[in-house]
Amino acid sequence: MNDRQKQIQEKCIAFAAKVDVLRNVLNKKHHEYNKADQVDRSASAIGALYSEAVFAESEADYIHKLGIAQKEANETIYWLKVLQRCGYIADDDYQSLIADVEELIRIITAIIVSLKRKNT
Repeated sequence: MNDRQKQIQEKCIAFAAKVDVLRNVLNKKHHEYNKADQVDRSASAIGALYSEAVFAESEADYIHKLGIAQKEANETIYWLKVLQRCGYIADDDYQSLIADVEELIRIITAIIVSLKRKNT
């Protein structure tokens, strides 16, 4: 794993940890378990899939795993929106989490686009 990959993985881990804190707050303060678990699973999956992609068996496998990470990031946005609209997340916290996940989407998308361009 090169330095850039380690930086991206660290961003994924930091985001997953931030969402885990949110999950714990939602569980304790609001007794909201289902949506909290959903957002935690999708947020954690982003980094797990990125980590799998780094050691993919082929470039096609790499792109495929990154594509799934992209989908998990998009799902995370969905759950954050639901939680925010239900009144479980303060606007500042929501904006911060959305900014983080959108950054991950931009990074992952840039990698995918770059690889696909290289192969055309």
